[in-house]
Amino acid sequence: MSISNQQILLSSRPEGPPVEDNFRLVATPLRPIKAQEVLIQNLYISLDAGFRNWMNEGSGDNILPAMPLQAPVMGLTLGKVLESRNAEFRADDLLMGRFAWEEYSITTGAGRGDFIVKLPEGSSSPLSYHLGVLGDTGMSAYFGLMDIGKPQPGETLLVSGAGGAVGTVAGQIGKIFGARTVGTAGSDEKCRRLRHELGYDASVNYRTAGDLSAAIAAACPDGIDIYFDNIGGPLLEAALGNLAEGARIVMCGAISSYHSTTPDPGPANLFEIVTKQATMRGIMCHAQVERYDEARAQLAAWLDSGKLKSIEYRFEGIENTPTAFCDMFRGKNFGKTLVSLASSTSQ
Repeated sequence: MSISNQQILLSSRPEGPPVEDNFRLVATPLRPIKAQEVLIQNLYISLDAGFRNWMNEGSGDNILPAMPLQAPVMGLTLGKVLESRNAEFRADDLLMGRFAWEEYSITTGAGRGDFIVKLPEGSSSPLSYHLGVLGDTGMSAYFGLMDIGKPQPGETLLVSGAGGAVGTVAGQIGKIFGARTVGTAGSDEKCRRLRHELGYDASVNYRTAGDLSAAIAAACPDGIDIYFDNIGGPLLEAALGNLAEGARIVMCGAISSYHSTTPDPGPANLFEIVTKQATMRGIMCHAQVERYDEARAQLAAWLDSGKLKSIEYRFEGIENTPTAFCDMFRGKNFGKTLVSLASSTSQ
């Protein structure tokens, strides 16, 4: 019996923020797997703003190739092995991987851009958490703060994009370590949820703040000891103008520039890093695979103790994947955006 594989193709390159018309749903027959290959039924698709980078022509780098037109959109998925002709994997293994927006994936795990992590057996957490708070989302926040930010009691942590997938986790981790946390978001409702649901001490609506630097100064009167940056652009410049002595800057994302057609100008005040003797360092969590067990164990312990919450913005059905992705750039999401693909994702 042949299986039909529904896929979302990149039908046109976005010009500016992505829209649903840039994508197309198709159904194709699923071919038999070959030697060394694995057939995976995808249970969840993770929607991550950073993948917008690779939708531009000529955007390939050492992480991923540029996405070709009329091919399945690349992304992160969590799925179950249905069939394996590869000794590294067996049927029913749960895998998180860099595959595509599709119901089924076939891989050897050896291609450029492939990135596969086998989930630990016996986890009591919902499967979706392994794409969110226990996956790259939570690990980006964990490694960024543990290795670079190093929050201390009483310090001020500013998180941009605080209502996004990584931002919702980063602020909570800062609170666990006793930092005063301030988040920026694009609506009054998101700012309210940051304070009342996630324990942020203060928030700044960057869309209505007017003088952004002054608004951040008012929210961080003693300066910024740690800046966790998911946005870049004017927010980065405003944060640099409010650094405390010895500040640590965690560079995790740059959503403001993902859909730019020309390179954005750099902050005009980079010399603040010199005068404040600050450090700035980027984080890519996939470079820390050997520490995933460490991070997952600590994040799970915080979840079990109630110190950490998982916030999801969820859609059902592969046909809704484009809308889920576009909603992130419209500012509609709060927390981790994902799409569930099968009835078994009720786990």
